[in-house]
Amino acid sequence: MTARLLVVLDADSTLIRNEVIELIADEVGRGAEVAAATEAAMRGEVDFAQSLRSRVHELRGAPVASFAHVRGRIEPTPGVTALIDAVHARDGLVGVVSGGFHEILDDLAPRLGVDLWRANRLVASDGALTGEVDGPIVDAAAKREWMMRWADEHGVPRARTIAIGDGANDLLMLEAAGLGLAFNAKPAVRRAAPLVIGPVDLSQVIPLLPF
Repeated sequence: MTARLLVVLDADSTLIRNEVIELIADEVGRGAEVAAATEAAMRGEVDFAQSLRSRVHELRGAPVASFAHVRGRIEPTPGVTALIDAVHARDGLVGVVSGGFHEILDDLAPRLGVDLWRANRLVASDGALTGEVDGPIVDAAAKREWMMRWADEHGVPRARTIAIGDGANDLLMLEAAGLGLAFNAKPAVRRAAPLVIGPVDLSQVIPLLPF
């Protein structure tokens, strides 16, 4: 399937208002500790992959059954469905590439109308998380790689790609896209990104979409 444009978003604090790892950590009473570590990672103060493995270790023992409760707490970012509809109206595709987890995104993405998505996977045993990530971490380099791969697979010129993210691990993707947008972003990301979206409303991106 070819497309006329490709818009790729980060998930946590971009596609949705939440940080999913913090919601899962709440289920085992470790939300505050994980939230502090997530904030440092998003500011770029620590290596993302190392930080994610450390934070996922704090999820050990969380019951897989609690994912249903976590999904119920997810808040899509205002304007997200309007943006996705506008991209589709222009014969475009919407992708999400996330340092979060397929266990949540596999339910969320199709409900929002997302066409392509990629995230990390959590290891579970006997109905509970082991505190490990399955396979390579989706980090900054992987985010850029997936955006470029999707563009190539669907015949989208690099100039007609838009990347949207908030954290330091989105910067490589923002730099590689035809247009990189810092959205709801940390100060370092706002300083480095080509363009900053101020209001937390993804419909603000619609006027920037190419026809």
